[in-house]
Amino acid sequence: MSEEILINVTPPETRVAVLENGVIQEIIIERSDRRGLVGNIYKGRVCRVLPGMQAAFVDIGLERAAFLHAADILHGQEHRNDSERTENISALVREGGEVIVQVVKDPLGSKGARLTTNLSIPSRYLVFMPSLTNSGISQKIETEKERTRLRQIIDQFTQEKEIQGSFIARTAGEGVSEETLRADMAFLARLWQNIQELRRTSPPGKLVHEDLPLLLRALRDLVTPEAERIRIDSRESWQKAKRFADRLIPDLNVQIEAYPGGRPIFDLYGVEDEIQKALERKVELKSGGHLIIDQTEAMTTIDVNTGAFVGHRNLEETIFKTNMEAAQAICRQLRLRNLGGIIIIDFIDMTDDEHKRQVLRALEKCLARDHAKTQITEVSSLGLVEMTRKRTRESLGHILCEPCSCCGGRGSLKTAETACYEIFREILREARQFDVESLLVLASQAVVDRLLDEESSSLAELEAFIGKRIRLQAETLYSQEQYDVVLI
Repeated sequence: MSEEILINVTPPETRVAVLENGVIQEIIIERSDRRGLVGNIYKGRVCRVLPGMQAAFVDIGLERAAFLHAADILHGQEHRNDSERTENISALVREGGEVIVQVVKDPLGSKGARLTTNLSIPSRYLVFMPSLTNSGISQKIETEKERTRLRQIIDQFTQEKEIQGSFIARTAGEGVSEETLRADMAFLARLWQNIQELRRTSPPGKLVHEDLPLLLRALRDLVTPEAERIRIDSRESWQKAKRFADRLIPDLNVQIEAYPGGRPIFDLYGVEDEIQKALERKVELKSGGHLIIDQTEAMTTIDVNTGAFVGHRNLEETIFKTNMEAAQAICRQLRLRNLGGIIIIDFIDMTDDEHKRQVLRALEKCLARDHAKTQITEVSSLGLVEMTRKRTRESLGHILCEPCSCCGGRGSLKTAETACYEIFREILREARQFDVESLLVLASQAVVDRLLDEESSSLAELEAFIGKRIRLQAETLYSQEQYDVVLI
């Protein structure tokens, strides 16, 4: 599989697109005035402890206080999960106390950032974790010989330098020379010393370590062994990327090019069109079927439909083929839209158990290339597949869009008919309360047209009933739900 990374840089934002075999799989956007916080380390002050939630709110200098759960607080040198933790949150932190924390989830919607005290500092090939006592190896490195080699290199370096903490070898570290790995570890050790110095001298609410900007983060995290080249459409950014790669990732076996073309790079590869499609609810499948994707605060739901696909053999075969194609399309859409949290997939009902297994395996196989951690359940008795995908940053839709000002994000408006009947009730209320000669109704053009047409007889009856004249005025700026009844 060949992989290519495109980077579009402008002063207000940086955009990265990952292509696998020429097909766009991921789009990441970072805006200069709203950079992501994940990976940043802060010296915070505990502003509130909530024993009932086993959590604390920490002021790290942001608009909203960040959230720190007891399960994410280190106790001594061990990081305890929720089932192992024995101490109450009140015994772990106190109001007004200072704490060094790292952001693991950006603020999403009305929620503040999610924090941990289990710090981790990544480089290209390794992650340094001050709380670790033993080295770790990525589970994606499967060869036992390579795992042993990496562990020996890490342990030897840690003992030589008497480092408090240890390293985890990332997938990208597989096959990398000992010299390069030692240079990476030395860099992380120096960085950790610098963070500790800032930790001692900085006041609470201060940033002590900021993660790399998207341009450099893409070089560190997104480049896989299949990557063939990285194309950057800004010469200044290309030079910055080259310097970063030469200094910190000398073994990066990928071509970094400056794109000189006059046509925008995202237009050339069709990325702009893919971004527009990724904001729509409906995703067309090649067979004629389609997906409907709805993202809500609680979860994301994906419905699979056969649509225009009628198949050639029988119904069960048609359903199976549609579901197999949908499984691949769903994995791509999850990465493309950066959807996280709970995801419910409603595949078309299958009666054959073997077909169910094959669809589930296809889903798992496609998700294996996803950078985000995923978990999938078996097909439920209702024919649903429940899964989770780790969410750290906002989805593409949340970055590029905002809730509709007309419907408030509901995705639907009251009909003109409903608005007319609400206006009738409001007129009755006003007429009973106030003694006036006439009333003026301000509403959208669609509502006024209906009042003058389909509801004209009802309007005339209402006028006769209240004994007052009712005048209508269309307001072009009003949505279909908006109206005002003015007393004259």
